[in-house]
Amino acid sequence: MTQISVTVDGMKYTDDVEPRTLLVHYLREQLGKTGTVVGCDTSSCGACTVHLDGRSVKSCNVLAVQADGRTVTTIEGLADGEQLSPVQEAFRDCHALQCGFCTPGMIMQATDLLAENPNPDEEHVRQHMEGNLCRCTGYHNIVKAVLQAAGSGSATATQGSEQA
Repeated sequence: MTQISVTVDGMKYTDDVEPRTLLVHYLREQLGKTGTVVGCDTSSCGACTVHLDGRSVKSCNVLAVQADGRTVTTIEGLADGEQLSPVQEAFRDCHALQCGFCTPGMIMQATDLLAENPNPDEEHVRQHMEGNLCRCTGYHNIVKAVLQAAGSGSATATQGSEQA
């Protein structure tokens, strides 16, 4: 076992983990952060996307020990209490989901995109989101939601608070 200390959604945790434990399994099984979804376990689908030190990563492709001393934000950490982040609101408003399985990863990836480029065009959104797969939608409403969040002018406010 290896001891790690990690800040997740603003709370500091110190836990013993097997060195081979994936970050997605640590978040779900040890911390109860079940909004981070296990999709493919091969980093192909993006359902497990979280932010590590403010940038999106596929948590099935990161070992928990690699998060030692770092900050992780999950989908549960994006909202400010009952107030959804601008990206979460836009996904709701634009009906950018069907079954909802991919939605947490999509929202995390979209938040990362808007932190990098607060005013993307449709092509840039599609390129940035291509590593996150949805088996239900045609992506139209997902792209629409990201563009709406960008238009809100406050989409990056939540991303900046992750680093605090």
